[in-house]
This record gives sequence, structure tokens and C-alpha cells, in this order.
Amino acid sequence: MPLVCLADFQAHARKRLSKSTWDYIEGAADEGVTKDENIAAFKKIRLRPRYLRDVTKVDTRTTIQGEEVSAPVGIAPSGFHCLAWPDGEMSTARAAQEAGICYTTSTYASCTLEDIVTAAPKGLRWFQLYVQTDRLLNKQLVRRAESLGFRALVITVDVPVVGNRRQDLRNLLDLKTNLLLKDLQSPKESNSVPHLQVSPIDASFCWNDLAWLQSITQLPIILKGILTREDAELAVKHSVQGIIVSNHGGRQLDGVPASCSATTVATVSTSMIQFLPLLEAQEFTSRIQIDALTEVVAAVDGRIEVYLDGGVRTGNDVLKALALGAKCVFLGRPILWGLACKGEHGVQQVLNILKKEFHTAMTLAEVTPSHANISAGFEEPFAEGNSQQRGRTDEVDLSKMPLGSSILKFGNNREQISKSNEIGVKSSEAQSTPLSLHSLVSTNVPEPLPRSRHGV
Repeated sequence: MPLVCLADFQAHARKRLSKSTWDYIEGAADEGVTKDENIAAFKKIRLRPRYLRDVTKVDTRTTIQGEEVSAPVGIAPSGFHCLAWPDGEMSTARAAQEAGICYTTSTYASCTLEDIVTAAPKGLRWFQLYVQTDRLLNKQLVRRAESLGFRALVITVDVPVVGNRRQDLRNLLDLKTNLLLKDLQSPKESNSVPHLQVSPIDASFCWNDLAWLQSITQLPIILKGILTREDAELAVKHSVQGIIVSNHGGRQLDGVPASCSATTVATVSTSMIQFLPLLEAQEFTSRIQIDALTEVVAAVDGRIEVYLDGGVRTGNDVLKALALGAKCVFLGRPILWGLACKGEHGVQQVLNILKKEFHTAMTLAEVTPSHANISAGFEEPFAEGNSQQRGRTDEVDLSKMPLGSSILKFGNNREQISKSNEIGVKSSEAQSTPLSLHSLVSTNVPEPLPRSRHGV
């Protein structure tokens, strides 16, 4: 039976892997509440398509950090790929190169950076760093990655210590003493040691330490693990180039918001409501439900790129994430499912399935370039005659459709588009009726009926 969706790969991978390996890949922190909500959150969002538009030529390409990718889908950093397939990260890198998407290599890769680059020399690669207590080791890793052609440095911020992963504890899993992490050897250690004593993650690493990292590299720095407005604003203040909204796949602090949930309640001014057709809130006064993604997108206000990982399982999920403000989504577990099933070809199939589903979702939602009046954040509403909106452009290239988060109200001669995705439907004619990607989705989920005092 052919594998036709990511869930098929998940079921097949489970049959092929040992229990301890499967538990490691699928494991979550504590009760797994956040992990489950990552997936459930997307199911609560409804698409609102608009029809009778020319969608004969759909183009899913976009750019991240100035580099073109075939679709707004990338591979998130995850370690120990050799657990799923003998060639490990080399197979993953080859699949990403073939698919034309970005592969973020983990600090805890089971292949060397050199081997990964040799396997896929033309691929777009980012390097993810867990900041170690050994500063010299950090510096060597970053400079090695930069010299090998990695295009960005991703700093994971949500792991001062490893989360309480119960299944790994039950299985007595100790990856550090059973796998050779070739890139994490301290400069003081010998290559002949039977297993590597990994330098511990630096729990003291703080915002002010970002300046030191910026001083040792020219690579753009992206922070992975940001979930709140406050940290998003600090990220902009400290001059990073991007944010990945992520809760580590629910593997760190359980009980935090899903990356794309509708559970966090925030206060929004009534003047903003008219610019949020996506959120069909029941109370259009002062409270509206938003999620971690849109909270971060609103905070950065288009100044840096925002990405998302966690819970993406279908092309519809990709479209929903982009409509809520993400520039690109990144996959973690599904990549390892594909790797476990068929190695490089399995990862290619997972990526191709998601790309095809996203293409289909775009076509069926009938999103066309002349209707994609989307900003990269919750912009302040502009008044009539205000000519100084952030990111305003008077000319729109109809061969490229920007996707982003929230929409600004506009008239026939006022098209506001800030820096965002360049994805869309190629068209030779402008359409007449405005449509925003943000207006394609609704997070209005019916509330449960109240219970009586008798529990009925």
C-alpha cells in the first residue's frame, strides 16, 4: 500500500524502529500536553476560501534570509538521525537539496558538518547551535559552519536544561554515551576516546551574550524557541535576523502554548479589530484570542522574519501558518519518519507530499497575487491620507504573491505590502475584489456548553 500522507509515514516508521528509538523520536516532556496541542491547534483553524479567480499557475517559491526555496517548508534541527537510517544526516541533506528547501543541521548531528556538506554541496543549510559552556568550542563550531557554507546560525534558546522526557527515563536512554557526536568534541579531547563526553549546555547564556556570538560570525542569527511578545521585542532589540516560534515539539516545558494555538488571550484595542478579519472573536470589544505565532508576529512588526515549527502535518497546516504570519514552517518528527522508512527517498517523499498538499491548498483557496494585501505583522491602523505606513509600496509585482499575517484595510489605490513571503499564483490580470491570506482562516471555535450544578 502506498504511503500518501505524513500520517502513513508515521505508522510505517513505528513498525520499523525499536521501541526506545521510537519513544525518543515521539517523546514529549511530562504529560505531553503541549506536544498534542501543537497538532490539535491547527485543526481548530478553519480556512475561508474565495472563488472565481484565475489559479492556473500557482508558484510556491519564496525566500528566507534572502535565499530562494521551492516552498515555505524547511527541515528543523533534530539530532541523531543515524538512529533512523545508517547514513543519518547525509541522507537528510541530500533529500533537502533535491527538494530545494532549507535543512537546519543540529549541534547533535551524528555526521560531521564536512560529511553533510560533501553529501549535498549545493543545498541551502543553516547550522543550529546549543550554546556550550566551553566558549572555545562554540567559536570553533560557528566558524567551521560558516567556512563550510552554512548560511545562518540558529540559536536554540529553550534548553538551559533538557526537559523531563519520561519515556527516555524509563528506557534508560543515554545518547551521549552511546553515540559519537563528532562535531561536539572539546578541543582538549582526543579523537581516540571511545565515546564523547559532551560539553554541557550553557544554562547561563543570556540576552547580553548574543553580542559575543555576533562578534564571531557574519552569519544572520535566528533565535529558535521564542513564544512571547516580550522575548520577540528583545530579539529585535538585540539585532537578530529571525525568530522560529517553537516549543521544541513539546519536548521541553510542558504546558506552554502550542506554536499555532488559539489559547492565549490577549487584549487588543477596538481600533485593531477591523484589521483582523481572520479572528472571528465572539467579543469584538477588548479581548480577542490570538496564538504564540501571531503574538510574536505582532511584536516584530515586520522588522525581522518569523518562522514556525511544531505540529505541521499537512499542506493545509502550512497555508494556515503562513496566513497567521509565518514566513516558513519547519518539520521535525516527520523528517525522521521518512528517513526511517526509506532513507533519503523517504525524506524526499515526505517533503514532496507536503509541497503538493500546500500547492493544492493554495489553488483550492484561490489565493491570487492582486488579493494578497498582507503585512508581516499586526500593523497599526493608518488613517486616511497617511503616507508613511511602514513597508508601503506603490507597485505590486503580480508574478509574486506575498503571504504573511495580518491585513491592513486598503482602497483601490492603496496597496500596503511589507516584507513577507513571495509566493503565489502567476497572473496576467489584476482582480477586482480584495482578499487577504489572513482572511482565509478563522480561529472561532464553538465553546462547550456550560455544565449545570448537577453535572449534566
